Amino acid sequence: MRLSDDKISHLTHVVLKGMVEKDAIKLLDEESTIRREIRRIIVKELKIADDIDEKVTRKLQSYSKKIHEGSSEWEVLYNKFYEEEAAKKGKG
Repeated sequence: MRLSDDKISHLTHVVLKGMVEKDAIKLLDEESTIRREIRRIIVKELKIADDIDEKVTRKLQSYSKKIHEGSSEWEVLYNKFYEEEAAKKGKG
């Protein structure tokens, strides 16, 4: 999933604001520093999701029986393999 820099920046503000309003965190550093760390985590997680997506897509495309992307068979297998790969990376 690709997100623009503006969307990621917006998410960092929303996440930080939500955590502060819920008293989930106590700010021990400047907000900009915390938002940078939130951004780093979001980008890292999106990269992992992209890597899993690429791996699963390649796997499905390698089948000798052509499975058409968007078909119900594709969706079922994609979700199954995605969950397996996510679990391997500790994300499932």
